[in-house]
Amino acid sequence: MKLLITGASGSIGRVLRDGLAGQYELMRLTDLAPPPRSAARGEECVGFDITDLDAATAACAGIDCVVHLAGIPLEPKENAWEQLLPANIVGCYNMFEASRRSGVRRFIFASSNHVVGFYRREVIVDTDVLPRPDSLYGAGKVFGEALGRLYADKHGMSVACLRIGSFRPAPEDRRQLATWVSAEDTVQLIKRCIDAPSFHFFVVYGVSNNEGTFWTNRGVEWLGYEPHSCGDDYAERFASHPPEDALEGMFHGGGYCAQGFDGDPSLID
Repeated sequence: MKLLITGASGSIGRVLRDGLAGQYELMRLTDLAPPPRSAARGEECVGFDITDLDAATAACAGIDCVVHLAGIPLEPKENAWEQLLPANIVGCYNMFEASRRSGVRRFIFASSNHVVGFYRREVIVDTDVLPRPDSLYGAGKVFGEALGRLYADKHGMSVACLRIGSFRPAPEDRRQLATWVSAEDTVQLIKRCIDAPSFHFFVVYGVSNNEGTFWTNRGVEWLGYEPHSCGDDYAERFASHPPEDALEGMFHGGGYCAQGFDGDPSLID
């Protein structure tokens, strides 16, 4: 198995590089940012811009599985669309198309829990629900999931879309007690997608074993993902913290829903 990991210098990419070290014939690590260390045995470090389709196609040459992590990781507060368009829209298309052109058979897309951010907290959603993005960032991830379905159906590519929760060393607020995903669980999930038997297309939530989670992976048990970390272990840290803002506390997406909100919450069922 030969892997290409985009965004390899990012927070998830660095953890994944360490977690998968030595387990595959090749890990080709790509990012605009320089790698934190030079390539080890079985690794290649390649710098290219995912907005350049020709460069992306060249980087995919000889690759069996792409793990696409690259992009703007959080929605900017200003000029969001201008920043998200090249990285999260054009770049996402380029990586799918470059993979197709290069004969890549498996594609793992780092989606986000923010594609379902406007579901109410009392609603536990599965992997089949309709998207309800809470931001332009979330809408961009919906676009990526739609591309994944297209490339699976039209081009026979095996595509996994990972709706990643709050990837942090530990939960940072009350909401993240439910949405947190640890580094250990993230590596396990991605590795299971890389190593899984033949599949067509699926969505899975990247979340740890949190008691109050908003999401369920019911129907994807065949993947064998069994998270071991638990956000509830950190609950005491927030016992004296004030409750969430009323609007943030209504929806899965929390502050992403509240940012720039000028609608009517009563209309959101």
